[in-house]
Amino acid sequence: MDSFSALIRTASHEQHMAAETSTFMSDLLGGRLGVAAYGRYTEQLWFVYEALESGAGRLAADPVAGPFIRPELLRLPALERDLAHLRGPGWRAALSALPATRAYADRVRACTEHWPGGYVAHHYTRYLGDLSGGQVIRDRAEKTWGFTKKGDGVRFYVFEGVANPAAFKQGYRRTLDAITVDDLEKQRIVSECNRAFALNTAVFRALGEEFPLSA
Repeated sequence: MDSFSALIRTASHEQHMAAETSTFMSDLLGGRLGVAAYGRYTEQLWFVYEALESGAGRLAADPVAGPFIRPELLRLPALERDLAHLRGPGWRAALSALPATRAYADRVRACTEHWPGGYVAHHYTRYLGDLSGGQVIRDRAEKTWGFTKKGDGVRFYVFEGVANPAAFKQGYRRTLDAITVDDLEKQRIVSECNRAFALNTAVFRALGEEFPLSA
């Protein structure tokens, strides 16, 4: 029988690929969009991580979500440094969420407040993605827009507290496999992972509409 982490990975594979291969992300990583598009994307991430991390402390003692709350994963301080670099000291006043981003952040917040299993689904899709594909984005951003390697502008993708990402991800999957919920709840968590990828893809679609490539 497949482990829970393998079940999640398999069940969400299609949605994951749809998010990764969105037109906006392909154009961004292909160097076909300017730094303004990268900045706008970084802004949208702020809303999602603010929802994910502002209530994380309340879940630290929760038997289901608690084992996933790791201070070395927290991204908000790094995101805020990146935004100050990209948008200047007044970045917070100019921050605006796309409707798709608002829907994503609202769903994350609802899970944070009412459903620990759902929180785990969003935690998994975000942080494991950042540790994996996020490194590709960092590398491209440094090369395309000249950010200092692992410096301001790309700090979001730099996990200074994670010395060995591969080992960390293995440990994370073991924590998933040890989750203390029944099979029905596991299915609900898998469904929420798919929902998380769909919400993320909707944000990419909205960004693609805001930054179309001129023909």
